[in-house]
Amino acid sequence: MRTLFTFALLFLFTVSMAQKQKIIFDCDLGGDIDDAFAVALLLTSQDEFEIMGFCMDHGNTAGRGSVACKLLYETGFENIPVYLGRNTTEITTGTTENPGVESQFLWSEGFDQVKPQKQSAVDFMTESLNQHPGEIILFTVGPVSNIGDMIDKDPSILKKAKMVVSMFGSVNVGYGGGQPCPEYNVYANIEASKKLMNSGANLFLVPLDVTDHVIVSDKYLQAIAMRQTPLTDALCALYSLWYRHADWATTPKMFDGVAVGMALWPELVETVPAFIYIDEKGNTLIDTHKAPNCVYGSKIKSDEFLDKMCRRILMQNFRRTMN
Repeated sequence: MRTLFTFALLFLFTVSMAQKQKIIFDCDLGGDIDDAFAVALLLTSQDEFEIMGFCMDHGNTAGRGSVACKLLYETGFENIPVYLGRNTTEITTGTTENPGVESQFLWSEGFDQVKPQKQSAVDFMTESLNQHPGEIILFTVGPVSNIGDMIDKDPSILKKAKMVVSMFGSVNVGYGGGQPCPEYNVYANIEASKKLMNSGANLFLVPLDVTDHVIVSDKYLQAIAMRQTPLTDALCALYSLWYRHADWATTPKMFDGVAVGMALWPELVETVPAFIYIDEKGNTLIDTHKAPNCVYGSKIKSDEFLDKMCRRILMQNFRRTMN
């Protein structure tokens, strides 16, 4: 029987007025454009979130880290650390893109004012979860190689997160509203994806069911272009480099932004508990005979989410402090 967990999520995600929610954001910034919007939403939500760090995952992680460092520098948040996962370019096969070459990397080419931390993303996340058990929401919005590496070192590590929120999977809806299919973040590292689903974490999945149709319209893109703050200028630059660099790069779908939005505004999402597993082809399947191992998003009020997200991005006035 389908059950809505919105109330439970509201209770879980409610942020105390006296204390911000600690979060870590593991992503593949510099690939699809949704990562940049998700980072922008996080930066504009620091009344609710204490951002402990951004972690780069999948493919050319150094290139992704450079984009992250420049984005934080331009907006005055270079104090937020950036950590790199291992470079998986050579072992990432069967995907629809070359993760070693991303058009958005051009934006940060030659930037060296701020650099990623020397500590690895895996060690940083592991250390943070051990130091703050039950306190951190860990977002994973790219392929989960870093997560798989963490589990290899400590199979119980994700149980120490308050919640793991993953943009991950295709339960009842596939790309373009079609049939369920192997979703990119799963398919890019199937073995690591299996480890995530078997981790025992308090796991919330944000699948294509609630992300693929959440699209930033031209009216919002035009408003962002006209705003002309360092943050909106960065988004525009990254969007222009992303747009049409591949056949699929024409529609700004907010896959990763929805994951952040679910933590901020859980009332916009309907959720369902289920036992979900990954097959050898990367399909996200439900076993109705087993007790749930996660909760997944099934429906979203997409118009309300987009309005809330874009208004936050437009209403900031971030500026880098000149020394």
